[in-house]
Amino acid sequence: MAAVAGAIAEAVGKDLLAYSPEIIVENGGDIFIKSLKKRYIGIYAGSSPFTGKIALEIEAENSPLGICTSSGTVGPSLSLGAADAVITLAPSAALADAAATAIGNRIMAVTDIDKEIEQGGSNYGLMGLVIIKDDRIGLWGRVKLVQSSTKK
Repeated sequence: MAAVAGAIAEAVGKDLLAYSPEIIVENGGDIFIKSLKKRYIGIYAGSSPFTGKIALEIEAENSPLGICTSSGTVGPSLSLGAADAVITLAPSAALADAAATAIGNRIMAVTDIDKEIEQGGSNYGLMGLVIIKDDRIGLWGRVKLVQSSTKK
């Protein structure tokens, strides 16, 4: 069940590709994207000081792509952890959704970030991983962050 929103976003997105070469489907923080140009995806992490200040830069050649977020402090979805945001990038939105949920469930404190960054991405077949808890952030893989004010 941890991959339902991502799987739905991906299924809808793939079906819509028959009608358009560019598709962005967002389903409660879980995204399927196929783009012909660079895109920026803002990061919302609740009360973390990173909220509204950073964005993911997504290159067109890296799509189609699943980008999914799990949070223990934001939104109505059940999380067993306390991360402000766990964002995963994967070739499949269903995979990204399941991994974000699993990793997010294990983030209880900022001290958990390093351990999950060390093993999280490679264990799930992810392309990239961002973990935000309070004023700490961990990055792994093919992730490019930019200041939100620099996005055009």
